[in-house]
Amino acid sequence: AAAESLLRQAREISAEELGRFVSHVAALLRSRHLGAEAVDCLQRLHLVVAATKYPRRLDGKFVELLQTVLCLPTCPEQVQVLCAAILREMSPCDELVLSCDEVQDPKVLSLVSSVLLAQDNKKSEVSAVGQQVVKLLEGRLPEGQSSRHLLPVLSNVISLSPEALTEEQINVVSKKMVDWLRYASTQQGVPQSSGGFFSNPRARQPGPVTEVDGAIATDFFTVLSLAQHYTEDQWLNMQAFSMLRKWLLCYGGDGLSTPDSDDRSETDGSVMSLVSVTSTSSHLLPPKERLREKAFEYCQRLLEQSNRRALKKDDEELQKACLIEAVTILDIICKQDTSYVYRTLSSMKMLHDRISGDVSYARALLPIAQYFLNHSEMAAVDSDAIYKHLFTEIPAQLFHNQPLAFEFILFCKDNSQLFTDTSSIFRQSFPNLFKFLAWNSPSLISEFVDLLPFLLDAGTAVEIFHLLLDLPCLTAALDIQLRSPSPSASEKAACDPAVKPATCLEAFRHPLYKSTFQYLLRIESTPEDPPESLIPLRQLLGPLASSPRVVQCAETVPVLLELFFSVVTEFADKPLINQLVLLVLQRSDQLYEIPAFKDDVYRALSSQLITLCKLHPALIVELSKELLDFSGSVSNIRNKEPLFTHVVWAIGEYLSVSYDKRCTVEQINLFFEALEATLFEITQIRPLASVPSYEPRVITVLMTTLTKLAARSQDLIPRVSLFLSKMRMFVQNPAVTSVYCEEDREEILIRATELMNLLKMPSVAQFVFTPPVDVATTPLQRDANASLPFALRIVSRLLEGGTGFMPG
Repeated sequence: AAAESLLRQAREISAEELGRFVSHVAALLRSRHLGAEAVDCLQRLHLVVAATKYPRRLDGKFVELLQTVLCLPTCPEQVQVLCAAILREMSPCDELVLSCDEVQDPKVLSLVSSVLLAQDNKKSEVSAVGQQVVKLLEGRLPEGQSSRHLLPVLSNVISLSPEALTEEQINVVSKKMVDWLRYASTQQGVPQSSGGFFSNPRARQPGPVTEVDGAIATDFFTVLSLAQHYTEDQWLNMQAFSMLRKWLLCYGGDGLSTPDSDDRSETDGSVMSLVSVTSTSSHLLPPKERLREKAFEYCQRLLEQSNRRALKKDDEELQKACLIEAVTILDIICKQDTSYVYRTLSSMKMLHDRISGDVSYARALLPIAQYFLNHSEMAAVDSDAIYKHLFTEIPAQLFHNQPLAFEFILFCKDNSQLFTDTSSIFRQSFPNLFKFLAWNSPSLISEFVDLLPFLLDAGTAVEIFHLLLDLPCLTAALDIQLRSPSPSASEKAACDPAVKPATCLEAFRHPLYKSTFQYLLRIESTPEDPPESLIPLRQLLGPLASSPRVVQCAETVPVLLELFFSVVTEFADKPLINQLVLLVLQRSDQLYEIPAFKDDVYRALSSQLITLCKLHPALIVELSKELLDFSGSVSNIRNKEPLFTHVVWAIGEYLSVSYDKRCTVEQINLFFEALEATLFEITQIRPLASVPSYEPRVITVLMTTLTKLAARSQDLIPRVSLFLSKMRMFVQNPAVTSVYCEEDREEILIRATELMNLLKMPSVAQFVFTPPVDVATTPLQRDANASLPFALRIVSRLLEGGTGFMPG
């Protein structure tokens, strides 16, 4: 509450009040009274300029004063830090006159550069900072000054503009990094002491650094070497390692990995590595290659240190983080010089064997898999076992680990093409990958949209379609799996298969549903259809339908369905299209009971159904039995009106000899009778019975489709004309007027009138509703959104004797 109050005051301060306060701060700074009062005022001013989204404008002279004080040699460090922070908050700043060219103190340069690098990424400023940092690193610093303040600045420079450094400067820093990484002291630092008569000189003698398990370090210092106090070169060692990956990515490549080197045999590579590993030849290498060699040695040492049993939890976590970084850097080194592949291969295999059984090292398995993806082909190594363990074990056990889930899916996305080309395990394991999405939907949906196309092919499309529709069920099942305790032997024996479970948790271990849960939670693709027991299980999972996690997952399904169909339609053949249409009809009755989810899915499936029909119009004839059953059921209108409407529209559009020579008059008559009965059912007015309220669009689409079918089997024209003539009585009935608004009734009546007018000229009706396929794509014949073609309206106006109407 106190913090909120301070923020509110800072945001609400007026320009006049801020001006008076700035004048007071300026007076303090000019008087060089840079004590506690100045620090307090600068802290308040920093809060004011940082608390709002929009930049606060300060007086130009005051901004110059802040820059002057920042560079004062005698200025207290806390005041300098606050001046730099205020200037950064105001960036980009037009009044900035700061320059790093004359700054010789690394600590001041660090603060000045933080302001300069915040100026909207001006290349000239970035380059100037880089030049000065390298200049100070190259020279000898005065006593009491430290290079530790320079490496973070250098890291920022190469992030913003790698080209800021010249080749000569890159070599200078590479040489420095070799020294920092490989030759740091192995003795602990001496703590700062004020000395005095009673001080004990022996107590301040430094001891050797230790390993994480407490043993005295016998090899060179690394970031995993421990000490009570660290020396200057040890701090530089740790900083150099923290920026090593970035440095190698920017400046490490030098063209050693030629096409010829990819064909090098393992024996040749081993000879090369033996030559390069000797210390004498290492000193003869150019700076970039020598840094690569020392980085390799450093990372190999980290792999060895990560095998030690840490005494403290924090050190154990540090081991894992350093292991991930070391493997990543080794992968970069191997890509830049392929001779290192043969030197790292055995250690990578041993590392994987050592940590693969420990789920706490799961994140480290990703860079190991990346290494084998990049280099196993060149080294002629079969790495399928590594990929199989990664894709089968980790998602199944750690789907709820959100940072791991993001890194895992990002790893899959970045390597999706490589996996698709080299290993079948990737696509076989897609049910496991969907567990990450089911549990972490909001944070992973963007990455999964990029990943899904690589999981889809003719062999996985049907199973992924089922999985997308059951994704909220998978989320519920994962929730139950996490909450379900492992049953004891007595509980297993007491479970009676004849007694149905009452709750989700009971069902998870119940013999009746065990196989169904196993299907939902499977780790690999299976060609089997979903078990029939999924239907009652969806009902049993009903209590979890309102869970926020399940609801969030359900919201992603329509987006993924749209993507699914856009990808599948690029490679689907006619049998697969038919199968998908059948599944659309079947699964419309088998969805998790979340009302908003079902409505969204119906809308998504409806639009995709039309896309499939356009691709393969003959499916209307080939699936006539299933489409007849679906369109002849009034219950489908009540429960899934969008899907029903689109099915009826597709029947009217594509049930024609123009699209399929197998279409017969008998089939047209069958569909006509089924749809006529459906329209009669929903427009029949029974005494003392309420009129069911359907969307006017359902009625107009049914009327339009019946008219289209009658135009193709003209014996049906009298029947549909009679039916259409009764629509005026229908819309004028008091029972109907109480349900439909005037606009809806007018829409129904206008459509019925237009259709009747068109049927008065059967040959015109046949052309309008059943044009040749090569004509059906013209603007005049398009029947978008279930409306009639423009030609129908022309005919209606002509028959009504509209004056002055000249169709153009």
